[in-house]
Amino acid sequence: MTEQNSHTIYDKDGKPTRDRPWIFRTYAGHTNVWATNELYRDNLSKGQTGLSIAMDLATQCGYSSDHPIAKPEIGKVGVPINSLDDFHILFDNIPLEEMNTSMTINGTAMWLLSLYVALAEERGVDISQLKGTTQNDLIKEYLARGTYIFPPEDSMRLIVDMYEFCLHNIPSWNASNICSYHLQEAGATPVQELAFALVTAITILDAIKERDCFSEEEFERCVGRISFFVNAGMRFVEEVSKMRAFCEMWDEITQERYGVKNAKYRRFRYGVQVNSLGLTAEQPENNAWRILIETLGVTLSRKARCRALQLPAWNEALSLPRPWDQQWSLRIQQILAYETDLLEYPDLLEGSVVIESKVKQLKDQAYDEINRVLDLGGGVEAVKTGYMKSALVASQSERMGRLANGEQIVVGKNKWMEGLESPLVGDSDGGIFMVDAKAAQKTLDALAETKRTRDDERVKAALARLAEHAKNNTNLMEASIECAKARVTTGEWSETLRSVFGEYRPPTGVDGQSMSIDDDSNSLTSVRNKISDFIETHGYRPRIVVGKPGLDGHSNGAEMIAVAAKHAGFDVVYFGIRLSASDIVQSALEENVDLIGVSLLSGSHNEIMAQLFDELDKNGAKDSIPVILGGIIPEPDYEKLENMGVKRIFTPKDFDPMAVMDEIMDVINEQKSKQL
Repeated sequence: MTEQNSHTIYDKDGKPTRDRPWIFRTYAGHTNVWATNELYRDNLSKGQTGLSIAMDLATQCGYSSDHPIAKPEIGKVGVPINSLDDFHILFDNIPLEEMNTSMTINGTAMWLLSLYVALAEERGVDISQLKGTTQNDLIKEYLARGTYIFPPEDSMRLIVDMYEFCLHNIPSWNASNICSYHLQEAGATPVQELAFALVTAITILDAIKERDCFSEEEFERCVGRISFFVNAGMRFVEEVSKMRAFCEMWDEITQERYGVKNAKYRRFRYGVQVNSLGLTAEQPENNAWRILIETLGVTLSRKARCRALQLPAWNEALSLPRPWDQQWSLRIQQILAYETDLLEYPDLLEGSVVIESKVKQLKDQAYDEINRVLDLGGGVEAVKTGYMKSALVASQSERMGRLANGEQIVVGKNKWMEGLESPLVGDSDGGIFMVDAKAAQKTLDALAETKRTRDDERVKAALARLAEHAKNNTNLMEASIECAKARVTTGEWSETLRSVFGEYRPPTGVDGQSMSIDDDSNSLTSVRNKISDFIETHGYRPRIVVGKPGLDGHSNGAEMIAVAAKHAGFDVVYFGIRLSASDIVQSALEENVDLIGVSLLSGSHNEIMAQLFDELDKNGAKDSIPVILGGIIPEPDYEKLENMGVKRIFTPKDFDPMAVMDEIMDVINEQKSKQL
């Protein structure tokens, strides 16, 4: 055998080799199952090696497409799934036994896995061959994303049910995928990402231990099926260190807390979507470089390299990506994996004094935070008390303050804002993707056809069995799979469990927060002067209701507006997410507010704002309460929204919260002047 050197990777026979690339995915799904199936087959033909399914908000929140709250959302941020008939179309000509399928699904994760199992069985595929992941991280949903349905204890029970079923029947399936991705999107620091994600994993493993459903050997294999889904931002040295800290801490926790002996089952296995929060609507072409740099954070270090990677598209701060945009992101991965020599070398950072010191700092701080949460009673209790949510809102408020104060530079947003117009947004479509509103009818027609042709007695029996098993604490997977085969719908499955478990609304985390804005900031001084004048003139503080209507759970924007408004001096009414237009209008009337502020990011702004103005009109308040709108709002929609009555539209370009507050005061003063 020739002498080996330390800069080469060798195989088991001592021959030089290179690592296999990670799994290439694109988070995709839109319009309906027919359009999404075409997109999947097209992406696979371009070299994508796994599927990452994006479901629409109604599917994620447990509503069928024909429910009134679901109709504005059909196909907007993902594909609508109502029954097993939809899955047959979605996976048409895609071999399940060869596919590694990831589903970003949480509140209805058990239902979507049941549909996948039922599909395999109807196709004659041995379900033990299925490979993939259901995200199924409900603690993260309570903290950051908002597609939870049931109370924390019941959600944890469903997760444990899935681990128990999968280990015995689908051994290569990851029943849950602990997700720190959305924690970073909600403002988490690297220490909070480490601590809160690992607390979530501890909470799940403790619940599995408490059920005592596995032998010692099975429990070790179960630990080995825990996977993670992380985020990577622009500070890529810190991100590399964070990933190495994750690997070391998971090995230590599984060995010391759970006694896992087999090192294979202590391995930190993770997939990634790099950061979307830092992508800008201003000079959006720069986002391509941001995405590439963020990718280095999770690929550069062999010791902590991701196993699957999906990249956002350059225009995600503007709208959903088009197929060409997703292809461009896929090509970034392929060029890095196949054109560079990255995969030919051992760990490039091993022995780096800088990296080792940074990893140690992150670990020490994260262990302190983990112990703090465990002392408070663990992950479920920290959700119910609002401890973790408040910590995230505080971190996000600090980030917004740094942007507004210029302490954190984002090129094109708060520095070097002047630039030539991007040719990428110069096409007739403006560089954005628009869902065809008429396509929703095809989904509704297919749902109606499923209901018309199914065996109603079989549906009734399947739902009765599901409710019975929910009440008597029987594992719900078998009953759910029978529901899937009986053509029960997403809404019917969820409603049956809602009737047993109830629904849950976690703390908003907004109370008691403030924003780190310099006291001598021009915008803060301006808005506070206007508020002082208003109080002197009208005898009370200006009062606003911040509303988050529909099923969109991305509450960061609404929370930051609520915190900023309180910091400026407004009275603020904020009840959290998933309110109807009627709920918001009634709150506005009962609280006698001076303005309604609405936050929407799901693409359903036209439909939901129409509902809101209809409600205001019904209550005779359309001309007396001004309405502003914030979120991901494509510019071609501005005129329509302004014609409805929207007074101002704010987007991610409006990064100074006090400048936003200043404009809100102008709107309120304009309204007051009309009433004099």
